[in-house]
Amino acid sequence: MSDEQPVGDEQPVGIDTLLERVRLGLDRLSPEKAYETAEAGGLLVDIRYAALRERDGLIPGALVVERNELEWRLDPQGSHRAPEATSHDLRVVVVCNEGYASSLAAVSLRQLGLRHATDLTGGFQAWRAAGLPVVTAQA
Repeated sequence: MSDEQPVGDEQPVGIDTLLERVRLGLDRLSPEKAYETAEAGGLLVDIRYAALRERDGLIPGALVVERNELEWRLDPQGSHRAPEATSHDLRVVVVCNEGYASSLAAVSLRQLGLRHATDLTGGFQAWRAAGLPVVTAQA
């Protein structure tokens, strides 16, 4: 067994505690508020994996970025950025399936300097339940 301390000498925490902590710094959005943010020029970023997108559909206009590519695609200074990643002032709303992984992803984007990054409370499932636009993955 190793006596090494975690990075930053922080004590280990469980995922529920970590999620609670990171959400304290996020102004998480309801589906309706996320829709309004997108309509006002914000960027919805769908990080769900392909099988969920195929099964449940897509949010029209959302940028689809696999979670393992998110930071590279959204970093405005990165060489692999998406064309939509224009500025650190971009309002980014990360969408996962139920609103858990998206919170962690939004905090990661904030660490890159995307100060307005947040996530959708309840994820895609809440968006769909609110009756907001969804298209089939084949569209």
